[in-house]
Amino acid sequence: MIKFENVCKHYRKNGNIIPALDNVSFEIPAGQLALVRGPSGSGKTTMINLAAGLCRQTKGSITIGDMSLDNLPPNERAKRRTSDIAVVFQLFHLVPYLSALENVLLPTLAASRENADERARMLLDELGLSERLTHFPDEMSAGERQRCALARALFNEPEIILADEPTGNLDPESAEKVLRQIDQAKQRGATVLLVSHQPIDHIHPDMILEMDRGNIIE
Repeated sequence: MIKFENVCKHYRKNGNIIPALDNVSFEIPAGQLALVRGPSGSGKTTMINLAAGLCRQTKGSITIGDMSLDNLPPNERAKRRTSDIAVVFQLFHLVPYLSALENVLLPTLAASRENADERARMLLDELGLSERLTHFPDEMSAGERQRCALARALFNEPEIILADEPTGNLDPESAEKVLRQIDQAKQRGATVLLVSHQPIDHIHPDMILEMDRGNIIE
């Protein structure tokens, strides 16, 4: 479950208060997928960052799974991102000196897993990266880096998936592979918050949140 209750996120710049999110409330039941749409600057990425615990809301309450993020210390927030919350960023955040396979295996630094190498190779193969196992991020295209980042996010079979424009840099065939993986994770019971300003043809959301200027308008 992902639940926002009257959530506000304000930034201060040059003495002015800028509202990124303004009194936003919604609930995504466990095992459902919500598609968030809206123009640039409408608050979509801020929503992802708040749900991931990467920043704190100015007001309101956020519950992820069975835990409130409101008073959770930073180390506990980070711990959850290595276990049951996966974030797929627009900018990939791959480690530049690690290969594709090593990047996908990064979660094992926090917690070991049986057959880790086999699972990492399987995910990369399903995302069309079986020939890029030993390649470093700067040796891959933007689309390949995005798919590698998704493989890393899905490695631990997370309960919560937060995806910020996961198909933004992809050709139609690669985008279909990414969306298929996200849909399969949902079918396994994951709760998904998917941000996209592009048409999504290969996935059927349970709910759609239309955003504009920090508000849900529909």
